[in-house]
Amino acid sequence: MSKSLTFYTNPMSRGRIARWMLEEVGARYETVYLTYGDTIKRADYLAINPMGKVPAIKHGDTVVTECAAICAYLADAFPDAGLAPPLSDRGSYYRWMFFAAGPLESATMNKAMGVSTEGHQQMAGYGDFDTTRNTLIQAVSGSDYLCGDTFTAADVYVGSQVGWGLEFGTIPTSPELEAYRDRVYGREAWQRANEIDNAAMAEHGPAAPVE
Repeated sequence: MSKSLTFYTNPMSRGRIARWMLEEVGARYETVYLTYGDTIKRADYLAINPMGKVPAIKHGDTVVTECAAICAYLADAFPDAGLAPPLSDRGSYYRWMFFAAGPLESATMNKAMGVSTEGHQQMAGYGDFDTTRNTLIQAVSGSDYLCGDTFTAADVYVGSQVGWGLEFGTIPTSPELEAYRDRVYGREAWQRANEIDNAAMAEHGPAAPVE
């Protein structure tokens, strides 16, 4: 018997990344919608993620939080989907997934909040925003996907960061970034996931800050 898979989310959150990944692997899963300021901070959910953040998944007895970790875990847990390269060829896969989870997200959030690293570039993991953005552009320019011609879980995570950055203006646009976003957003799994979360917004997506 296959393990049960439960997905904890809110449609107005980074849970959209995990939803896309779940649709990519084709797994059957149950969705538990959490509400900000209420169920997301209750003891039963804090037992799963003490941060009181979404998304999270529970696969059998295994709990995984953090979007990049969820993407990497699901790619390994459902290998038939072909979303992780062979172990001998995962350099770019790990490099760009965790570049987006670390330097890119930190640089983007700090810029949005008006935080500058001027004079402290050596202390900041990403150095400065322009270098981080230029590195991202190079990463998505050499081939169709981050690992060459093959779409992987790294493209789910990085593609989500690029898409949101362009949509909300936190990452200044470029032809390379727009072309990459269009390639990954053209996938059927992204379209399914987007439709599901958009439909859930009326009931489960209150006008509250993203968790």
